[in-house]
Amino acid sequence: MSDSEDYEYEYDESDQDDGGDDNDNDNDNDNDNDNDEFEYTDDEEGNAEEGEVALENAYYNAKGMRDAGEYQEAAETFESVVTMDVAGNKKQAGVEDDEDDCDDAMDVSDHGGAKPPLKYHGMWSYKAIKQLVKLHLRSVDGARVMKDYDRMLRVASSPDAAISPNAVEKGVNGMLERVSSLINCNSASPSPVVEGGPNDPCVLARNIYDTTLRVFHPSTGISPNERLWFKTNLKYGQLLYEMNETAKLQIVIRDLLQSSGQSVDFLEWSGGGSGIDAMGSSGNSGGTHVMEIAALQIQLYSRLKDTKKLRQVFQRAMSVRGGIPHPRTLALIQELGGKMHMSQRNFVEASQSFFQAFKSYDEAGDRARLRCLKYLVMASMLDASSINPFDSHEARAHRDDPEIVAMTNLVQAFHNDDIRGFERILRKNEGRLMDDEFVREHVGDLLRTIRTQVIMRSIGPYTRIRLTRIAKDLNDIPVEDVESLLVSLILDGKLEGRIDQVSGVLVKLSQPSEKGDASKNTTNKFAAGTRNIASIMHLTSALDKLTIAISNTGSKGSIEQVRVM
Repeated sequence: MSDSEDYEYEYDESDQDDGGDDNDNDNDNDNDNDNDEFEYTDDEEGNAEEGEVALENAYYNAKGMRDAGEYQEAAETFESVVTMDVAGNKKQAGVEDDEDDCDDAMDVSDHGGAKPPLKYHGMWSYKAIKQLVKLHLRSVDGARVMKDYDRMLRVASSPDAAISPNAVEKGVNGMLERVSSLINCNSASPSPVVEGGPNDPCVLARNIYDTTLRVFHPSTGISPNERLWFKTNLKYGQLLYEMNETAKLQIVIRDLLQSSGQSVDFLEWSGGGSGIDAMGSSGNSGGTHVMEIAALQIQLYSRLKDTKKLRQVFQRAMSVRGGIPHPRTLALIQELGGKMHMSQRNFVEASQSFFQAFKSYDEAGDRARLRCLKYLVMASMLDASSINPFDSHEARAHRDDPEIVAMTNLVQAFHNDDIRGFERILRKNEGRLMDDEFVREHVGDLLRTIRTQVIMRSIGPYTRIRLTRIAKDLNDIPVEDVESLLVSLILDGKLEGRIDQVSGVLVKLSQPSEKGDASKNTTNKFAAGTRNIASIMHLTSALDKLTIAISNTGSKGSIEQVRVM
């Protein structure tokens, strides 16, 4: 978000909302007073309005300095806004400036344990401190960021500030996104950053999240907010996954499961249907929470390459009933499930999972839908499916997207058994395709699949064919690669033949197709029938000769004469 956009956002929503509340209070005061007291009320409201105008002018002057690049002057002016606001609120409360010093504008000391909310800070104090946090994040000043962020949360927790829960949640989420972007974008600070020091973006992010979770903890926080605490923990888990801190991620998942009323190993349980029904019985929010936690856990086991637990959690997540998770959560689960199926070479199941992930990302308006569409196309080709993934109306709309055109052309070449075109497209789009690690892992399998198809087509009409001829049909690959492909086909039972390595010839023994098998069975049955008929005819002939012999000898015959015959 640009600075100008940030200014617009805060003025339109936070500023106007809070201003509206003040106007409502002023109107109530006007209605409660008579005309006789108009002069007195005008003086009171005049002083209040003057203070409010002064705070507003100082606040927006500071933002103007920030936009002009005068960061030091802006920071000093924002601090003056806090000081003015606290002084005015103390005056209205009848408190002297030297009283209650522990709760003044500069109270950032550690009181031992949980820090209490700050008193006498109003809406302008909250906004000014929030801008100070942003300024310090811009310069990656870890110590000042933590000091003012802690102060911002304590002001937000104070009833005196009267900050609405929605405004607090927006402010917190904005800070969490900013600090996460320091890691995701690898932003460089103006001064050298010591790894592990307070200005290290990873350390700063952990400190920000830990402070937020401590303040809003449902049972021990100074401002309990279960919804915000749960969402912050989910974001923290995602950040830990991106930082590859799997040990801490497991702790976060454990806390999330326990907060949802589930056992730590709930998602890994492989019991029967009764447990699955119980999972959905906690209502929509419970089922939604379980799905969101499952998305984190599936990412964890995918990173750890623990296929067994990954499969258990995936199946468990797919059995959730009653939850209404965000489409992006469903898409993430299905995408990782598809990758799991691909690793097990279950290409049909992988295609189904990738298609569901593609549709969910598309529903969420996430560009990751194109990534899943690539994976869907790849799984379809590895399955040697005759169905073109782009025939579906959901995918057809993206077939001409610049990121997808290469996969569209690959599918066309694959279905046409055009090995030369297939390899040409791979070379031409090597950067775009090979940048994806998952696609890069399976390019070898894709080449092997299409080469197998071309071999079966090339050797179809022949009983003997030279390996050099097959190599030529496969775009002049080495003969050794041809032998490897043929051996795999023979071992898989797709080809019945032998390789004469001396002569460099493939000798086919029979056709492996269903038609060939049926013909072979028919031939075998015919041969057996022929043998049976010949035996019967031979027996009949022997009986005829015996009958003639007995007739000729008559009564003169003897057994010995018959034997001679």
